[in-house]
Amino acid sequence: MTPWIAPSILAADFSRLGEEVRAVLDAGADTIHFDVMDNHYVPNLSIGPLVLQSLRKADIKDHVDVHLMVKPVDALVEEFLKGRPQIISVHPESTEHLHRTLTLIRDGGAGAGIVFNPSTPLDVLNEVTDLVDLVLIMSVNPGFGGQAFIPSSLDKLRRAREIIDASGRDIRLQVDGGIKTDNIGAAAAAGADTFVAGTAIFGSSDYTATIRKMREEIAAHLD
Repeated sequence: MTPWIAPSILAADFSRLGEEVRAVLDAGADTIHFDVMDNHYVPNLSIGPLVLQSLRKADIKDHVDVHLMVKPVDALVEEFLKGRPQIISVHPESTEHLHRTLTLIRDGGAGAGIVFNPSTPLDVLNEVTDLVDLVLIMSVNPGFGGQAFIPSSLDKLRRAREIIDASGRDIRLQVDGGIKTDNIGAAAAAGADTFVAGTAIFGSSDYTATIRKMREEIAAHLD
């Protein structure tokens, strides 16, 4: 699949969020990543569905993927669907009935994603590949931005890629956590095709140059 760069708005300047989102899209980003935290499933509190709905009203019509770090999750799935995201991803630990939750997302018109924390085994992926459009491997423990990349995530990406390829389905493999220009190539070589980056992009002085450098590193490691 064509590599996608997904800036996380968790690292954006929220005093001018609409401008920030438009700026990274104009700089070459492929999708906007919404990190949603509830101070329950993870130890932090971030944004809710009204933020996405507001961006849609501000004429942000581009691709959005929502990562729900919340528990319970189904009610927020329904609320976020009102903002017309292209993908909603959930953690298997956040729901008692993962099959039902993934079906809820897809029936609502979005692609469904499943998220694996660093210590969460990939076993459940084999049970739901027919319902999944994206697999997200967390390369940090969820809950905070700006953390360092966990190197063992590369092996997990390789194993997830094997499962995806064996399924025969077009499933994106996303990586999130500590992604920068100096490690994005290694993540691509391990099988990732969608790369979430927060501080590495929004903390840079030139969004276009940073995204361009990321694409160059991806291409260099895929040759």
